[in-house]
Amino acid sequence: MAFDALISSTSLVAVAEIGDKTQLLSFMLAARYRKAWPIIAGILVATLLNHAMAAWVGHWIGNMFEASWVKLAISLSFVVIGLWTLIPDKADELEEDVGSWGAFWASAGLFFVAEMGDKTQLATVALGAQYDAITMVVIGTTLGMLIANIPAVLVGEKLLQRMPLDRIRQIAAALFVGFGLWGVAQYFMA
Repeated sequence: MAFDALISSTSLVAVAEIGDKTQLLSFMLAARYRKAWPIIAGILVATLLNHAMAAWVGHWIGNMFEASWVKLAISLSFVVIGLWTLIPDKADELEEDVGSWGAFWASAGLFFVAEMGDKTQLATVALGAQYDAITMVVIGTTLGMLIANIPAVLVGEKLLQRMPLDRIRQIAAALFVGFGLWGVAQYFMA
């Protein structure tokens, strides 16, 4: 079960993060600071803190309600997240003056705030409700964020020239909706 939580969390968040506002934030931070490793470290710290809180909330919700209802709600939330993935994020909303914080502190602070209420944070809540292995969910969702954002930091816009962002969003949406519909089908077949 712990391995399932790790694999599911990693793959779902890595896919959901593609084209997300925090990935756009990665591009912006890389262009502004041109220091990859402090930015990546900031992303790591912010994601660990944010997703630990989200997974704990999800686990708490999962324990408060009947398991079958929680599974149905999670499945439906995956469908919603999948459809949400089709809506492009705007980097303009994220531009803030970070003063002299430096690449690490700017990345950590902006990423933590940008993740609040974001689809990957909501996916982490759902995964925390689904699995008892909260630590594996946090590790997995953090790995997923890093898998999607490290290339954005390292190669930035060159990556987007290879594959259209709209196509990437469509693939991510299809995966989320597919997982969600599969869960809904399991609920009604049980």
